[in-house]
Amino acid sequence: TIFLLPVSLFGISVSAAELPAMSTDAGRASDALRSRLERGLERVAFFVVPCAVALLVAGDVIAGVLYQRGAFTAVDARWVWAVLAGSAPGLLSTTLGRLYSSAFFARRDTRTPLRYAIVRVGLSVAIGWGLALHLPGWLGIDRQWGTVVIAAGSSAAGWVEFSLLRRALGRAIGRVTLPPAFVARLVAAAIAAGAVASGLRLVAQSARLGTLLGGSLILGGFAVVYGLTTLLAGVPMARDIAGRLGRRRTRG
Repeated sequence: TIFLLPVSLFGISVSAAELPAMSTDAGRASDALRSRLERGLERVAFFVVPCAVALLVAGDVIAGVLYQRGAFTAVDARWVWAVLAGSAPGLLSTTLGRLYSSAFFARRDTRTPLRYAIVRVGLSVAIGWGLALHLPGWLGIDRQWGTVVIAAGSSAAGWVEFSLLRRALGRAIGRVTLPPAFVARLVAAAIAAGAVASGLRLVAQSARLGTLLGGSLILGGFAVVYGLTTLLAGVPMARDIAGRLGRRRTRG
């Protein structure tokens, strides 16, 4: 559920919102569709990259804030963190893949995304069956770690699907991808936010803050640092959000 939240919020929602416009652009020159798709990829990546890093560095904090009460303990939150860490590497490919699929839909091609979705599901099942049931035994660790292998297998399969979709769409309309420099800025900002969040974790532990208060401090600090860092780095989405917040504050 935690993993699918950013997929739904940023991957599926942006893809659904862009589909009508991409359908219009698909009837024109390929340049129009490529340009719209590139903007959509940047919009999705801006939100998803920090989500993936947050799952890696603070998955137990997220699980604790959402679930840690009653019979759900801190130990359970750490197990959820392990599964989220296995899922996090595939978060970007999963969300961007939804946008590539929408581009195929806009071109009235539903078969290609379906074929590659079947490949993704098949790989996920194969990796889960082949490794999750046996790898913990081979390594001499608790069988419960098989759940992490399932998550990691799904991540790997997501990247395979993403690569197939991108290559097939590139053959149809020309290469469409995220600029490496743009991705590097997002990753650097997310890592900086993750480092601050790790420091705030120590502060929360030293002050013996509760799960909800400590989690709010850690995750809030992560979000603020990521926003400020991307703004200073000149990321267009960060400037747009800051501008909108400024206009709302002025009107208020």
